[in-house]
Amino acid sequence: MDGIEGSQFPARYWHRIEDGRIQCDVCPRFCKLHEGQRGLCFVRARSGDAMVLTTYGRSSGFCVDPVEKKPLNHFLPGTPILSFGTAGCNLTCKFCQNWDISKARETDRLNDQAEPAMIAAAAQQLGCRSVAFTYNDPVIFLEYAVDTAKACHAVGVKTIAVTAGYVAGEAREEFFSHMDAANVDLKGFTEDFYHRLCGSHLDAVLDTLVYLKRETKVWFEITTLLIPGENDSPEEIDAMSRWIAQELGPDVPLHFTAFHPDWKMRDTPATPAETLQRSRAIAKSHGLRYVYTGNVHDLEGGSTWCSNCGNLLIGRDWYELKGWGLDAEGACAKCGTTTAGHFEARPGTWGRKRQPVAFRR
Repeated sequence: MDGIEGSQFPARYWHRIEDGRIQCDVCPRFCKLHEGQRGLCFVRARSGDAMVLTTYGRSSGFCVDPVEKKPLNHFLPGTPILSFGTAGCNLTCKFCQNWDISKARETDRLNDQAEPAMIAAAAQQLGCRSVAFTYNDPVIFLEYAVDTAKACHAVGVKTIAVTAGYVAGEAREEFFSHMDAANVDLKGFTEDFYHRLCGSHLDAVLDTLVYLKRETKVWFEITTLLIPGENDSPEEIDAMSRWIAQELGPDVPLHFTAFHPDWKMRDTPATPAETLQRSRAIAKSHGLRYVYTGNVHDLEGGSTWCSNCGNLLIGRDWYELKGWGLDAEGACAKCGTTTAGHFEARPGTWGRKRQPVAFRR
């Protein structure tokens, strides 16, 4: 197997360069590999004279979650979603909250094996309205995610990507053409933050967000994990909120979530609830209509309110829906103002349950 462990599914988006190496073109890292080497993501590797994906059909685990946990607050609220990921990541975030999966360097931990059709069938049988590619970034297992998305769509199951948006142009176009919704981590709003704490660049992520807004019909929401002393200043939140309002519009939901000490930032304190509430107020001052707080118990910041009359549209207690003020068309039942998103006449009733699912051959 030429020194490369794991499955060797033929990968797309690479080319040979003059010095004999091959270059991966999935993400802006453009890793250049000699025989037997892996990219920084660890799962895309050179085998012989080609690129392979070493984790096709293998997962770190499957679980049925509420869709709000992704987080998506405006896409089929209250419904269950089958979530899974693989291993590896193309970013090096020192604050990673899923580091045991995304930083994994052993494919032996991928105990759950499932072909795309098996995942789609399981989602149907479990009553899931959608499948989420999550836990680690799905752009690095693009071929597996796309094939699974095709299988899901064939049986009427929606697909959701939870991603940092660090993906190159051609691969980005294919990847998102198979997604119905996405949550994009906008990890900060300075190049210094991205370079120093994520080992990547801000502009590529902003390009993805603009692409989603202008070139696709993918419903997307944005999440920013606020880290004390790093990306939580009022000035940075002000600049980010202003950019979102100008480039993406007022209807893109924005989630500010609380950091907890993890991975290589265990000495950094957890985010105070006051920081989330202050950031929410700043974002709303720029005209953003749907701004949320997460990873804290905040009934007001976790709920959806009518942008016109202030009526409670969707009450949330953590991931439990506690109120519903939308009519059958997804508009405010009080004043008739349309609410941006994908809603049905009635919300789902999954609640906050978490149900592990095992796939075994």
